Amino acid sequence: MALLLDTCATIWLALGEPVSAETSDAVRGAATSGEPTYVSPITAWEIGMLAARGRMNLLMAPERWFERLLEAPGLRLADMSPHILIASSYLPGAPPNDPADRILAATAREYGYTLVTRDRPLLDYAAQGQVLALAC
Repeated sequence: MALLLDTCATIWLALGEPVSAETSDAVRGAATSGEPTYVSPITAWEIGMLAARGRMNLLMAPERWFERLLEAPGLRLADMSPHILIASSYLPGAPPNDPADRILAATAREYGYTLVTRDRPLLDYAAQGQVLALAC
């Protein structure tokens, strides 16, 4: 299964923070099978915003941190096309209100990715059957 990391999952995995055994197994399994794990460009924006607001303390510029993140084996940048951005405005069911979460959900739906998140609105959206998700 192809994985799409939300911003928190991206940060936790990059920093070696604890994640659920299921997430750890899924990420390891993807790497072993050669299946890429995806990170959305919206995550770059969210990391920039976290750093700008002093909520994430980086030892380098956010741009460089994100570039280095994408150098990790098996990580790929997900597509964020105009189609996905528009689709995020018309998600079925009761999608999250946060625009970044909507973009992540639309990306996961478009490509059949399993969204890795601890974000309650995204997990609730998955519980509606609108997107695949894995709680990290």
